[in-house]
Amino acid sequence: GPSGCGKSTLLKILAGLLPPTRGEARLRGTPIAGPRRDIGVVFQAPVLFPWRTVLDNVLLPVDVQGLPRDRHQRTALDLLALVGLEGFERRYPWELSGGMQQRVSIIRALIHDPAMLLMDEPFGALDAMTRELMNLELQRIWLERQKTVLFITHSIPEAVFLADRVLVMTTRPGAIMDDVAVRLPRPRALDAMSTSEFGGCVARIRARFNAQGGVDA
Repeated sequence: GPSGCGKSTLLKILAGLLPPTRGEARLRGTPIAGPRRDIGVVFQAPVLFPWRTVLDNVLLPVDVQGLPRDRHQRTALDLLALVGLEGFERRYPWELSGGMQQRVSIIRALIHDPAMLLMDEPFGALDAMTRELMNLELQRIWLERQKTVLFITHSIPEAVFLADRVLVMTTRPGAIMDDVAVRLPRPRALDAMSTSEFGGCVARIRARFNAQGGVDA
């Protein structure tokens, strides 16, 4: 959806960080009344503590929740290896590139094995090439972990490339104006963007925005 339509507000409600003005959000039939261990969140910026190493940043939720660190450290090391950060465990955030920092934030959200991962435009600040690489990286993590992911973006191609379903929001006040099923097979390579199925989904979503006077950001 376009900027200001309520995408991030919806994510905060689902994360239990903001109460809804009416209705309720549920996960597995249980109302979301506050932050929960079975929901992981990745924000627009990596939000890493500069005085903590990569490994310590990944283990931050474990420390905050008082969970046994020894039990989760092996998981953290395995996840870091999964995203190509093996050997960087003792580095600090300022020693990493933007894409590497965002990988750390994704792993931090997965460390306590949540049922759902919420991602609020996590690659918006990255350059185009790094953003494409991170889309491939996220798909690889998803194929490995099979988590439900709600990914917020205002990029139509990014939404179609990553998603099985794209929910399209109107301008403010935000409402769902379309629900687009993406039937591209997985794993998806970047050349999937040149297929007729991909182009058809992008064209359908763009047409809905253009009908409201919007453009692809």
